[in-house]
Amino acid sequence: MKKRVFSGIQPTGELHIGNYLGAIQHWVKIQHEYDSIFCVVDLHAVTVPQEPRVLKAKIREVAGLLIASGIDPKVASVFVQSHVHEHSELTWILNCYIPMGWMRRMTQFKEKSQKQKEEVSTALFDYPALMSADILLYNTDEVPVGEDQKQHVELTRDVAQRFNSVYGETFTVPKAVIAKAGARIMGLDDPTQKMSKSEEQPGRVINLLDSPDDIRGKIMRATTDSRREICFDEERPGINNLLVIYEQLSGQGREDIEARFEGKGYVDLKRELAEVVVEGLSPVQSRYRELTADPRHIDTLLAEGASKVRPTAEKTMALVRDRVGIG
Repeated sequence: MKKRVFSGIQPTGELHIGNYLGAIQHWVKIQHEYDSIFCVVDLHAVTVPQEPRVLKAKIREVAGLLIASGIDPKVASVFVQSHVHEHSELTWILNCYIPMGWMRRMTQFKEKSQKQKEEVSTALFDYPALMSADILLYNTDEVPVGEDQKQHVELTRDVAQRFNSVYGETFTVPKAVIAKAGARIMGLDDPTQKMSKSEEQPGRVINLLDSPDDIRGKIMRATTDSRREICFDEERPGINNLLVIYEQLSGQGREDIEARFEGKGYVDLKRELAEVVVEGLSPVQSRYRELTADPRHIDTLLAEGASKVRPTAEKTMALVRDRVGIG
C-alpha cells in the first residue's frame, strides 16, 4: 500500500515561482510514489472577504496551473475543497476537541489579526481546525508544507492523538514534510521577505503566467549586494536567492553553478537566470492555455477528482459520527 499525501493551495492571489519551486514541483515528483491528494482550498480562501466572480475564476486558474505544471489527474486526485462537504462537517466535530489555548498559540493568526484588528473573523481564528479536517479526513500519512505551515500540522497531530485517546483508533496521525531546497523562495526586491501570493509589490514575485519580458525585467531589477563573487551564501540573501532559483530550475549542482559564473558579474547571472526562468515556465504556460481554452474541461477534471476522494471522506465521517454518537 502506498502512503497517502495531502496538500492544499488557496485560490487567491497569483501563483508564483515560489509556489512552483517550493511546493508544486515537489508534488509532481511524488505523485507516482504516493496516493496523492491535492486540493484547491476555497473554504480557506473565504476566511477573508473575496469577490465571488474573481474567486470562481481563480479556482479554475489554480487548478489549471497545477495540472499544467505536471500533476496528472489520472494519477493524483485534484479537486475543490467545498465540493466535498465532509471537510466542513469534520471541522465542526474537531472544534469540539481543540482547546482554545491550542488555537491561541498559532503564530499565523497572531500575525494576520494584528493587521485586521477588530475586523478579523472567527473563521480566520479557526483556520487550523479546517486544515486539520482536510488532512485527517483522508487518513493522510504525510503533509508536504512550507515551514510557515508546520505548526498547523503539529496541531493536527495533537488533535488526532487526543481524539484517538478518547474514542480509540480513528485518525491516522500525519507528519509534516518540508522540502530541503527551494522551500523558501524570497522576494526579488526584498530577499529578506518570502514571496507571497498576496504580495502587492509587483517587482517582488515572478508569477507563473508572467510574460517573458516581465520575467526578464523583474530579474534584472532584483536586489543583490555590493560584493563580486557569485556563490551560494545564506548571509548574502539577494544573490543566494537568485542562485537557488537557478539551481531549482536548471537542475545543476551548486559547485557547477558557481564554476559557471566564476569571474563573471551579477548582470551575467541575471541575464542567464532570466532565460532559464522563461524557458522553465514556457511549457507550463503553453499547457495552461490548452487546458483553459474550454473552461468546462477544468470543471470536468475537478468533478472527477472530487468523485475519487469522496468515498474516503464519507467513510471517515461515518466512523467519526459513530464514535461520537451522532448521525
